[in-house]
Amino acid sequence: MADTKREIERKYESDDSGLPDLTGVAGVAAVIDKGVADLDATYYDTSDERLASASLTLRRRTGGTDAGWHLKLPVAPGVRDEVQAPLSAGVPRALAALVRSRVRDAELLPLVRLRSSRDIRHLVDADGALLAEVSVDAVDAERLTGEGGRAQWTEIEVELADGGDPAFLDAVEKRLRKAGVRPADSPSKLARALAETAPGATAPGAKKAGKARAKGRQSQPKAKQKSPAPAPSPPKPRTAPVTAGDHVLAYLSAQRDAIVALDPAVRQGEYDSVHRMRVATRRLRSTFRSYRKVLDPAVTAPVGEELKWLAGELGVDRDQEVLTERIATALAELPRTLAFGPVRARLRIWSTARRGGSRRRLIAVLDGRRYLTLLDTLDALLADPPLLKAASGTPEKVIRKAERKDFGKVAALVERALELPPGPERDLDLHEARKKAKRTRYCAEAAVPALGDPAAALVKAAKALQTLLGDHQDSVMTREALRGLAAQAHAAGESAFTYGLLYGREEARAARAEAELPALWASIRTKGAV
Repeated sequence: MADTKREIERKYESDDSGLPDLTGVAGVAAVIDKGVADLDATYYDTSDERLASASLTLRRRTGGTDAGWHLKLPVAPGVRDEVQAPLSAGVPRALAALVRSRVRDAELLPLVRLRSSRDIRHLVDADGALLAEVSVDAVDAERLTGEGGRAQWTEIEVELADGGDPAFLDAVEKRLRKAGVRPADSPSKLARALAETAPGATAPGAKKAGKARAKGRQSQPKAKQKSPAPAPSPPKPRTAPVTAGDHVLAYLSAQRDAIVALDPAVRQGEYDSVHRMRVATRRLRSTFRSYRKVLDPAVTAPVGEELKWLAGELGVDRDQEVLTERIATALAELPRTLAFGPVRARLRIWSTARRGGSRRRLIAVLDGRRYLTLLDTLDALLADPPLLKAASGTPEKVIRKAERKDFGKVAALVERALELPPGPERDLDLHEARKKAKRTRYCAEAAVPALGDPAAALVKAAKALQTLLGDHQDSVMTREALRGLAAQAHAAGESAFTYGLLYGREEARAARAEAELPALWASIRTKGAV
């Protein structure tokens, strides 16, 4: 079983002079010596360092108070989520699953061994509560593959206590800087070890450790450290888009990257992660369809079908989340005198049963060959894109034309729906208009870096329309769910009154959305979104 904790820390360069006096830091009542711990960690990665290139670290460590397997996932600069698992001979399955979108079929190998002598201090407040743990680490790094070498260095690490205020780290850093200590160049021990032990690298710590190296850094400009070898998968987009094709590929690359990065969060059940991954798959598919003149549809259409499949699998879980939240919120707004029977209990049972099954299915999808093949296919497509003649054209011409075409489809559906009376046929047209509004929005998002404000205005207009029509469609789906719940309650001999009351409120909510649509649409037309 794996546990997760949020880790907020900062690292600093150090010579052999040890830790500066931190008793003057605001809020610190005492600095407590916790002794020295000997740590021995082996870091695992693929031979082409795919995890390192994504700033992920996977290690097996003994010594200290948290011996075991640790997977660190980046959240923000200086902030990582550490997923922990008990010691075992091989990589725990739970952690291997969390890196599968990066590793794919490659083997995880022991890449680097770090042995550290950690001199630990606790910074505590007047009540003895821990504010932060500060350590001086003497590190010995050894590359375990190829002809890599060894390196040694000393660093200071400051880790915020669980639940602590990150601003406290600013106060500690101010004191360290005053004592001549500077932030480390490398974001992690592993990054530095990979750079300094790489075959052929000249590691500053490999020849002279401690004060001699520190003096060398003071007398000479700091050498730029060699970065870890980038993984061939996934490829990176061009950094300076120029043509229409450049801009489209940059947008597609960002969505591919989002799917890969969100995979661990989806597996861990993080809130809204399924929705965000689903949106990324939809953006990819919509971009293929919107820019058929830029990328050969004979190549992208089959990939689009696989993305549709993935979005559908993600939707099973996401749609259940939306329905449950919507019904639960509406129920909470009702006076208790109008909640007849075990309505809340039935909703919980209904949600748990459906969500439990959908979640198991989703994890099976992420572990399956079809999903991994899709990721490989996206990598290959972006590495060697099937560009058509229009791809070399100017964004102002090619992308603008695609925007107008997508918006025209939205306009036709909205205006036809407005002429229909309320009912199933109108609901269907509004649902289709919502989907086309999404495509228009994604098309315009890809255009923003190239076209600026006009594209941003279209994104805003399409989003407003999508939101209104989305609320209408959610009402349609919620009413279907309420009918099902009412039927279950009736079959069990329970009152169905509350479900009917909620159903009526959803009808009114949909009617309000339909009533607001003409004014919103007129505003979009008047402002000339395209």
